[in-house]
Amino acid sequence: MSTSAADASAAPPAAGGGVADSAAEPSTPSRPRWAFLRRYLHGLDHIGLALGFVAFLCSLTPSLLPRSWPAQGLVAGLAVTAAYAVGTAVTQVLRWAGVPPLPPRTSRRIRWIIVAAGGVVVAVALWLGSAWQEDVRRAVGMPPQGRYLYLGVLVLAAAVFVLLLGIARLVADLYRRTVRLLLRVVPVVAARLGAAVVVAVLAVTLINGVLYHALLSAASSIAARTDASTDAGAAAPSSPLRSGVPGSLVSWNDLGREGRNFVARGPAVTQMEQLTGRPAQASIRVYAGLRSAPTLQGEADLVLAELRRTGAFDRSLLAVATTTGTGWVDSTLADPLEYMYGGDTAIASMQYSYLPSWINFITDRAGAQEAGRILFDTIYDYWATLPAAHRPRLVAFGESLGTFGGTAAFSGVADLTNRTQGDLFAGPPNSTDLWHRLTDARAEGSPERLPVYGNGTTVRFVGTAADLRTGQGPFSRPSLVFAQHASDPIVWWSPGLILSEPDWLREPRGPDVVPQMHWYPLVTFWQITWDMAISQSPPAGHGHNYGAEIPTAWAALLHPPGWTDADTAALAASR
Repeated sequence: MSTSAADASAAPPAAGGGVADSAAEPSTPSRPRWAFLRRYLHGLDHIGLALGFVAFLCSLTPSLLPRSWPAQGLVAGLAVTAAYAVGTAVTQVLRWAGVPPLPPRTSRRIRWIIVAAGGVVVAVALWLGSAWQEDVRRAVGMPPQGRYLYLGVLVLAAAVFVLLLGIARLVADLYRRTVRLLLRVVPVVAARLGAAVVVAVLAVTLINGVLYHALLSAASSIAARTDASTDAGAAAPSSPLRSGVPGSLVSWNDLGREGRNFVARGPAVTQMEQLTGRPAQASIRVYAGLRSAPTLQGEADLVLAELRRTGAFDRSLLAVATTTGTGWVDSTLADPLEYMYGGDTAIASMQYSYLPSWINFITDRAGAQEAGRILFDTIYDYWATLPAAHRPRLVAFGESLGTFGGTAAFSGVADLTNRTQGDLFAGPPNSTDLWHRLTDARAEGSPERLPVYGNGTTVRFVGTAADLRTGQGPFSRPSLVFAQHASDPIVWWSPGLILSEPDWLREPRGPDVVPQMHWYPLVTFWQITWDMAISQSPPAGHGHNYGAEIPTAWAALLHPPGWTDADTAALAASR
């Protein structure tokens, strides 16, 4: 270092700082504002980004049921992520085909054009989406909700997209690192293939082998503890006509939570007499829980023994109910039978799982079908040995997964009508075999939401009580009724929604499905999937919430002695 330089460096700073200060001290380059956002946007795929904005708009179009803003934000975020993934896949295919990338300046311009146009799309989508949701709420009889809350949809959708994109980029980074490691020992093609296999195996192991089983185990543990609990108001009955009492072949503790609810509740004699003004008697309800026997056949044998113990085969009506996943028997379907026959009834059911229906449907739907077949066949085989003039009228019913399992006891309509004298199934899942076969065989010109099978005298599909009438005339006398709302996502959800528009959207809509609803690939599938999670949120008569139409359906099926239309109306009003 020269003397002059040393002197200069040792000289005191100029008075007042100013230019001398800035010249003497090294400057620190300032970080550009929004640098992180720019880098993030720079890494986004053009085609994926454009498709993502379109998917956001599509996801806000109306579905079967109204959604809260958090629910809509989740649906929108998933839709945007899926669309973005499709876009990036298209870009990758173009690269493999030899299409060169755009010049950097052109790429930046296009990206900002997409972002600017997307901002307009988002604003319009949020405004229209909030209005559409109000339309859906009115269609299903729900009160309006503030439209300003829909601003939260954008925030949550963006958070979901960023989270899932971050996970995808971590996986991509893992793939690249694995390729670099393998290149040390194998050629490029083998390294890429090997890295893809390694990442795929790790992903499947983590999702299916670890997360899936951990979540299922946790759900099973929670469900088992819930099943061992007893709801408030479900006290052990004292009547010998119920399972779980002293002298019963099934103990109170072994009934399970829903079994205890079933045998402890139901209309009292005074309630039945008050509604009809006619004498009534205590009804029979028998049930076997999962803890009652080691096998489903063992449970069914206990149910039959309980029916014999309680004198059920001397009653006027015997109903076989297939439960949902937790063992739940829908009182909406069970109670009207006891009102209509003044308690001269017996209802039999059993539990095949303590998991919620949606988990059971994914993990063990065959269990519901097996339970439905075993229970009905066990009871029917004994019932058929009794003299025809001295045995009760035999009927079957179920709701949701109970429909899926209950209809499995019959090979077809002929088998059903030969072995029962009336059957009511509500909210059938779209994969219910018998329902699907009858719907596919519907008369030409009849809509999928309310198909006409044959001449409509044996099988009836109904959405409201009025659908049971023949024209403007009296109620029909079918042997089988499927109750299904046009707005019930349990009925209309299917994997086919991913790539094809269903008939129930192409044809004239039901009264509670808004005309603004349209089908979009993948998006509609996700919308209906989420609708299933909130399917019972609307009031009775909409979604998966059945009520006033059930008494009318039972009356049309059974025409109980002495029962009148006024009785049906009074019972429906009380639901």
